[in-house]
Amino acid sequence: MAKFVVAVDGPAGSGKSSVSKAAASSLGFDYLDTGAGYRAFTLHAMRNPDMSLEGLLANFEYRISLEPMNQRVDLSDEDVTVEIRSAEVAGRVSEFARQQQVRELQLVDAQSRIAASTAPGIVVEGRDITTVVAPDAQVRVLLTASEEVRLARRAGEQTESRETLTGRDASDSKVVDFFKPAPGVVVLDTTELSFEQSVSELVRLIREGGYVG
Repeated sequence: MAKFVVAVDGPAGSGKSSVSKAAASSLGFDYLDTGAGYRAFTLHAMRNPDMSLEGLLANFEYRISLEPMNQRVDLSDEDVTVEIRSAEVAGRVSEFARQQQVRELQLVDAQSRIAASTAPGIVVEGRDITTVVAPDAQVRVLLTASEEVRLARRAGEQTESRETLTGRDASDSKVVDFFKPAPGVVVLDTTELSFEQSVSELVRLIREGGYVG
């Protein structure tokens, strides 16, 4: 396992991806976006509408780089980094993310990537990271923001509508509670923080958690 693991949970639009990525880059850490795995699987399913869930799982070939500022996602040797961020994929990702078999696949995949990291540390972000994927991480953070701020951020990115974001929250919260921190998890509310302030706060929490590199 990487020398230092940082687990970051949070709802859509909270800023966890961009903040985690920037914090990892500033510390020389690897970065793993577990949500990209669910998005890649969703795209895989959309491209194979007649295939059973078992067939989709058996034929899912997915790779992701761990470089925070140069993330690439491949699906069966095809670069789908941009395509998995489409509104069409975002609108259906919860449909597959709540499937237990898919969640188990992604859990094993994420843990294997954490173990394979050779950087001084790795920031892993997504949902149920602090409780399921990396419950023993040295630093565990629930990164959140008000619904209004999260919607504004998504609107700025032009990736998800209000209906899509709130729908994802409602659907995913039936599987994992990403609004309430588990014991030992620190809450980082970015509602009133700029992007730079949010990154600085996460880096501060990482250093307070014991990282001295």
